[in-house]
Amino acid sequence: MEGDNSHVYTVDEALTAVGFGKFQYYILAYAGLGWISEAMEVMILSFVGPAVKLKWGLSSSEESLITTVVFAGMLVGAYSWGLISDNYGRRRGLLSVAIVSTGAGFLSSFSPNYISLIILRCLVGIGLGGGPVYSSWFLEFVPTPNRGTWMVVFSAFWSFGTVLEASLAWIILPRLGWRWLLALSSLPSFMALIFYICTPESPRYLCMRGEISDASKILEKIANTNKRSLPFGKLTSTEDDTHSLCLVQNKPVVSKAGLLSIINLLSSNLVRITLPLWLVFFGNAFSYYGIILLTSNLSTGQISCLNSMGESNLYKDVFFTSLAEFPGLVLAAILVDRIGRKLTMVLLFITACCFLLPLVIHERQLVTTSLLFVARMCTASAITVANIYAPEIYPTSIRSTGFGVASAVGRIGGMVCPLVAVELVSNCHQTAAIFLFEAVMVVSIVGMVLLPHDTSGRALTDD
Repeated sequence: MEGDNSHVYTVDEALTAVGFGKFQYYILAYAGLGWISEAMEVMILSFVGPAVKLKWGLSSSEESLITTVVFAGMLVGAYSWGLISDNYGRRRGLLSVAIVSTGAGFLSSFSPNYISLIILRCLVGIGLGGGPVYSSWFLEFVPTPNRGTWMVVFSAFWSFGTVLEASLAWIILPRLGWRWLLALSSLPSFMALIFYICTPESPRYLCMRGEISDASKILEKIANTNKRSLPFGKLTSTEDDTHSLCLVQNKPVVSKAGLLSIINLLSSNLVRITLPLWLVFFGNAFSYYGIILLTSNLSTGQISCLNSMGESNLYKDVFFTSLAEFPGLVLAAILVDRIGRKLTMVLLFITACCFLLPLVIHERQLVTTSLLFVARMCTASAITVANIYAPEIYPTSIRSTGFGVASAVGRIGGMVCPLVAVELVSNCHQTAAIFLFEAVMVVSIVGMVLLPHDTSGRALTDD
């Protein structure tokens, strides 16, 4: 291989050659730990709000604010961590996310009053906004063949986190209280902080920055760990016929900061991607988090409306509906590489609409929980596919930023949905709440249809 520039290979060709092996399993484990952390901190909202409301005598609006500030923080974090990741490296993004999530999550368990709890949970939300960094980082180590399937496997960590949190709440909350639940729920982010030292930088990101030597070393390490060989030749950053080598060390390609990055996303080439994707993420987040909050509120909030449900059903119903995410993942894994990302999302959301619609009238507890089970299965599965599509559709130079901004728009949906799930259902306006969910989901389906080409089987682009 001595200085022969006539034979070159791209990062995608290198990853395909070394395959998905032991090295990627390490990457999957770390990224999955971050995903578990985010899932647990989101799921805890179903339990902490009602517990703190009872303990401190809060109003429904004050209870809703505990959830809303977390999503407000996620809105800021999703955008900020994307910029950091694209401009300063995936590893720095991962470190920043772990520090903020761990510190704020643990300290919130010591909150002496409502105001301090609100501030600290908002900081937790900022940390949780780094979810797209974990996803983009993992994606950039996965070979193109069956990439969709591996991203679904990655999403299984989220589902595991939701079930783990529901189980913890069932065990801890009645015995030790909400403070212990908050403290124990911060452990996964603390573990992500400890194991950060083992994380490598993305070779795709390094090559995009012109750091060809460092990118090659990581690819060689992947090959050695997987006991495979890299292609013959030298690494290139492009896939065109000129095979221009990644020799732009003095001209690193970085995404623009601040508002310029959003303007970049809305450029003529990307606007057809960005705007529909924002509709998809807004509707996905509004529906998914709304169904989680609906589950807890229909278990406790209907006491005053129907006198037919008790608070003892809360843990059981949330735990049961959390299990829905696992068959949803299986469904996504079956469909995502067979019929494509777009069609999979559309079919899943239409199914979710059909199962949520009967709740416009009050149903028996078993029927309500069963309908929410299927609706959550489909919305969680649709979010999984959207989280695969978004980083695939954007080039490496703005991948984390584009995915992060889309995720941030989704957080707006998460901020708005508590006002529906808590306020409307608590005030016995369940029918109005369900109709609003249906309307938002229809808008999201429109966004799915308007998305450009499907990304199934396509190589990731760098510019």
